[in-house]
Amino acid sequence: MKAAIYSQKKDLDTFLYLSRFISELEKRGVESVLYESLAKNLSFSRNFSTFSNKEELKNQNIDWFFSFGGDGTILNALIFIQDLGIPIVGVNTGRLGFLACFSKEEIFENIDRIINGEMIVSERSVIEISTDKGNIDFPFALNDLSITRKETTSMITIDTYIDDEFLTVFWGDGLVVSTPTGSTAYNLSCGGPIISPRTNNLVLTPIAPHNLNMRPIILGDDVFIKLKVDSRVPKYSLALDSRLYDLDISEDLYIKKASFSLKILLTKKINFYETLRQKLLWGKDKRN
Repeated sequence: MKAAIYSQKKDLDTFLYLSRFISELEKRGVESVLYESLAKNLSFSRNFSTFSNKEELKNQNIDWFFSFGGDGTILNALIFIQDLGIPIVGVNTGRLGFLACFSKEEIFENIDRIINGEMIVSERSVIEISTDKGNIDFPFALNDLSITRKETTSMITIDTYIDDEFLTVFWGDGLVVSTPTGSTAYNLSCGGPIISPRTNNLVLTPIAPHNLNMRPIILGDDVFIKLKVDSRVPKYSLALDSRLYDLDISEDLYIKKASFSLKILLTKKINFYETLRQKLLWGKDKRN
């Protein structure tokens, strides 16, 4: 059995913590394969097998992908896992953590359950993006894509088509196209709805719309979306999860659900609604 170890942190606390975690895996006969940059920067006393891309991960027959950090670390894990089907175990060493459901101590209590297959597998949809020029190096997003204005304080307009049918023109600072997983991220900050990850949906949420009657719209995730951007300057910004691209306004965007999903392991005692209550402090009112 093999476990990929991934983190973007490089401090002493991370070194000590991961050393302890790797030792616990070894006691159970699980070999650790470290993210190459992590292994170099933390200077472990012995050499580990490493990975730096999808192909290296694939060739080592990884059983689990342990992500140590916040939700952003899990979003970056998509770059390595893609369609390999390796389940992610998110250990939250960040702040809010909707996806990284294990705390730093809880993961030790659950190692045996993970190895024995006693976790719930949550399948998370991924969106795929293409452009006329095809110059996006990694065209996938687990949370969302967002289009925003660039180098201007003026509004941009986004002509929106659903399955080649015209929907509307969004006037404002931009637009978020979110998966259910991303509905608790930028979409939520922009006033969009929270969507259960068990539903097959996408949501379009305008960013600071100039038309006050413009509201988010929920779509089935089997649609094909086309977006045409116009602006007073020749470029606009596209964000795919945490990755930023500068595109020409001549480049239209085409969006669809990817052919693969991402697997995230969750404990049986914590479900999506429990996570909402904990992370958003629902019910934390003295009247309750």
